[in-house]
Amino acid sequence: MIKHATTHNNRVGYVTRLSAFAVAILMMIAAPIAYTDKAFADQYDNQLSALRAQADQYQAQANELRAKADTLQNKLDEITAQKSAIEARISISQTRHDQLVQEIAQNEKKMGQAQDVLGDTLASLYVDGKISSLELLASSHNVGDFIDKQEYRSSVRDELKKSIDTIKALKKKLDADRKDLEKVLADLATQNAQLAATQAEQARLVEQTRGEEAAYQQLVNSTRSQMAEVTSQQQAYYQSLVSKGGGGNSGVIGSFSYSNLSPSNGAGGCSGGYPYCQAQDTMVDPWNLYNRECVSYVAWALEKRFNKKVNPFRGDGNATDWPVSAVTWSGAMRVYSPQRGDVVVLPASGSFAPIGHVMIVESVSGNTMFVSQYNFYGTGQYSTMNVQNSGVVLLRFQNR
Repeated sequence: MIKHATTHNNRVGYVTRLSAFAVAILMMIAAPIAYTDKAFADQYDNQLSALRAQADQYQAQANELRAKADTLQNKLDEITAQKSAIEARISISQTRHDQLVQEIAQNEKKMGQAQDVLGDTLASLYVDGKISSLELLASSHNVGDFIDKQEYRSSVRDELKKSIDTIKALKKKLDADRKDLEKVLADLATQNAQLAATQAEQARLVEQTRGEEAAYQQLVNSTRSQMAEVTSQQQAYYQSLVSKGGGGNSGVIGSFSYSNLSPSNGAGGCSGGYPYCQAQDTMVDPWNLYNRECVSYVAWALEKRFNKKVNPFRGDGNATDWPVSAVTWSGAMRVYSPQRGDVVVLPASGSFAPIGHVMIVESVSGNTMFVSQYNFYGTGQYSTMNVQNSGVVLLRFQNR
């Protein structure tokens, strides 16, 4: 049995991406896999593609709601700060109002005392006022004493009048200040009440938006769980095909042939130095490709191991796109004599349709290339094998 797998590009933002697990339909040498096998493979790919697009859509909605909620929260924080400032002004104004009330009370008490003194004095002056000037003169020891008594009576009247006028003026001013402050307090209370209503509404919007975001995030998680289940079914399907072929560590497909696949099931774990070892297709690498796919591994190896220039792809990172997209974005060249660090592309032809497969050349011996790769057999794992320089496209990337 001949078995092979292909890997696809998973560029950020594209909800119509092809299968997460780029595995081509396995073929038998003596007896090709029946059409029903291919139908099953397409079914898995289609399910994963639809689920991935749905998850991306839900995630985009969740991200949009998160941004909206953050904006609403910032506005809520501003409203809360304004309300706190007004409450501080109310506290200061209320303290001043209470002080004015105390001062007014004290002033009224002073005015009452002054009025009592004035009453007593006026009564005394009234009695003195019945004494004629001649009698006052007669009762005086001398003319100077008479003049002193006259001036005393006048000065007492003037001082009392002045004191009362001062107290009345102060009372008038304190009353005016109290009324002004009460108006300020009323205005501040109104503003505070309005801000409290706005704050409550803003908090409701934040809570509502956060809830909607959480709901979409739950949909994302649910969809990813479905993807994991479909992936598990797909892996079981491919392993069943491997079992049919009795190992599947070599094969011929058209003019392309491979041998010495190690491990023979293509499941060498997340090794080879590749760093993006999270669950397959759960993150995007620096080249806009999903992790643990053949294209992601080769892009990483080119840049980090072989010091080649690899620019991010732009929605055209499927293996079959590389003969054009790698030339366009990274200046790669097509070559015909392989060397270490070149890329081997299996084009989308025959059973490798629709998305192809890429590998990287580790060494060359005659017409045989020893390559490393990810996701052969759709495992999302590392493996190595020998391939012949036939039925493939070779790309050479520029040094950095």
